[in-house]
Amino acid sequence: MSESNQKEEEVQPAMIPPRAIEKTPMFTAMNAARYQRQTLIREIESTQPKLLCYIAGNKALVDRIDTLGFVDMLHNVTPGEPIDLMLHTPGGDVDAAEKLIGLVRSAAGAEGQLRVIVPDYAKSAGTLMALGANTIVMSESSELGPIDPQVSSKDGNGSDVVYSVLTYLNAYEFAGKSLREAPDDLAARITFEKFDPTIVRKFQSVRDRAKSLAEKLLRRQGKNFSKITSELMDINKYPSHGQMVGWETAKEMDLTVEYMSSNDPVWRRYWALYCHLRLAIEPEQRIFESNYVSLIV
Repeated sequence: MSESNQKEEEVQPAMIPPRAIEKTPMFTAMNAARYQRQTLIREIESTQPKLLCYIAGNKALVDRIDTLGFVDMLHNVTPGEPIDLMLHTPGGDVDAAEKLIGLVRSAAGAEGQLRVIVPDYAKSAGTLMALGANTIVMSESSELGPIDPQVSSKDGNGSDVVYSVLTYLNAYEFAGKSLREAPDDLAARITFEKFDPTIVRKFQSVRDRAKSLAEKLLRRQGKNFSKITSELMDINKYPSHGQMVGWETAKEMDLTVEYMSSNDPVWRRYWALYCHLRLAIEPEQRIFESNYVSLIV
């Protein structure tokens, strides 16, 4: 061997395997809460169907912007796969609610299984979304509510005010009845004329839209859709938008409810996950989370 070849062999560096890419300590610390939640989701999914979570703060109404989060959560779901949707919302836009539950329903398939899990509450438009499931999973802490859409409109000072549609229309109808019974009553006339005809027509349209959607979702399940819808929209039975419809009442209405005791090990995991999700958001925010997606809007 020549001297030059020997030197070349001597100076060749040893092969060092490439270093594996790993999360930095700071990134891991900043995302620790998310990792904990998603680990819990995977633990739940080891015995339960695919779990998607939509948890909204008490000031975050159901809105079309939520489409972004739902599409992301459904991105890796196998068509026809059974789906569980954990739902917590104060209510909101009826049309948006129809779109969102329609997206999940489509992913589960026409003959597929979709459960809506209500750990705390799903009000108004949230109740409508729950009606789109094959089964509503509830416990002692769970509540649905009357179907009473909320609509944002301007008050006399130009400020945004959220109105209860059924309460507003009920007051309008009462004022109209009072005026018909006493047409010469100046106070009754002044009260009636405070109602804006444009808002009245708008709210009547929203009410009819909510009724139509509820009946459509219930008809799909072979339920007495007219009776159940009328009961959920009965302003005399449910004068308050926030009134509770618990699991027993929901069953009495003939909704398909799967009751889980608060001591059930599966329910305790649902509740633990819900607590983590609620703490992750502000009142104006909502979180969309699965075992692979985590979005806060």
